[in-house]
Amino acid sequence: MGVVRAVCTSTAKGTQKTEQPSVTLQADWGVEGDAHGGKWHRQVSLLPLEPVEAFRARGAEVGNGAFGENLVVEGIDLKSLPIGTQLTCGDTLLELTQIGKECHARCAIYHQMGDCIMPREGVFCRVLRGGRVAPGDPIEVAA
Repeated sequence: MGVVRAVCTSTAKGTQKTEQPSVTLQADWGVEGDAHGGKWHRQVSLLPLEPVEAFRARGAEVGNGAFGENLVVEGIDLKSLPIGTQLTCGDTLLELTQIGKECHARCAIYHQMGDCIMPREGVFCRVLRGGRVAPGDPIEVAA
């Protein structure tokens, strides 16, 4: 089992997200008020805390949401899960739809550090059942 460490949103695509006290996930849409919501397979983005902390230890000054992630999660190796894995987080139910992503243009973090972890560490999910998510909520692979 893991734990949600941060929840983040942005109103425009291509920008860093900012931390929120909580977010509401809508079934078959994503995070309410987030620019990436919609009827597609990348409704919610998740990034594990551990590689973010390692990136910070290398000198990167990045906050939660800097990589465009909606949920920062500690304790689950997200990229090792197979596509189709379901995750519960509070009352919500997510389905893993994509591992990593192709970066079409180098982001500001890449230009600063020569690297960006989202393309290889981030995962994307569809929202099967909505609800509220906040830092401190448990997240786990559904049985």
